[in-house]
Amino acid sequence: MAEFRGAVALVTGAASGIGRAIALAFAREGAALVLADLDETGGAAVAAEIAAGGGEALFVACDVAEPPDADRLMEAALRRHGKVQHACNNAGITTLADSWDEAVMLRLVSVNLNGVLFGMKRQILHMRASGGGTIVNTASIAGLSAAGTVEYCASKHGVVGLTRSAGVRYAREGVRINAVCPGVIDTPMTEALIGNEMVRPLMEQMVPLGRFGQPEDVAEAVLFLSSPRSSFIVGHALPVDGGYMAR
Repeated sequence: MAEFRGAVALVTGAASGIGRAIALAFAREGAALVLADLDETGGAAVAAEIAAGGGEALFVACDVAEPPDADRLMEAALRRHGKVQHACNNAGITTLADSWDEAVMLRLVSVNLNGVLFGMKRQILHMRASGGGTIVNTASIAGLSAAGTVEYCASKHGVVGLTRSAGVRYAREGVRINAVCPGVIDTPMTEALIGNEMVRPLMEQMVPLGRFGQPEDVAEAVLFLSSPRSSFIVGHALPVDGGYMAR
């Protein structure tokens, strides 16, 4: 379909899991990609995979929680393409149990919430000045409920609030902002839980659909929210969860 032919899409946390699927989906639809991740080996591999399929991808090693890295990422994108019409702030980390360790909590909030905030600041400034664009943030069902550790829920609730507030504030300026809220998705980040014989049955009960989600399920939702097909959707946090939030 090449729905995004000629467009430039920026995806953070693109080295694996949901971010990789989002990057590949944008590339499939014709977008040029700017990829960011701390995992240089994985990020370079995804860029090479896109190039091998005939697409274009630039990988930038980046810690989204650091403002200088956020600057460097946007500068690299604009130096290569001169524009960014679509951004997906997807980079995130999690904890498996409440730690109450302040260093752990600060790092998790720094990546999951501040990383989105720092990225959005630069994306919005550029998009407002260049004719508009779309931003999709990766939140979680933990941003809509208590399904997660205390620090993870706090960070993802923040992403949902940020999405709603910025979505309303900048809609009239041509920047359309939404979020996806994945449920239980089978990714490297969740494999420790899904692979645990005691925990897996509990997680299966969280999904009325009867299966765990795949990264591609989230990627398709991101492409929808980035496309003109969702042109009247603003500030929305879309569950992609197999029915968890509808229970």
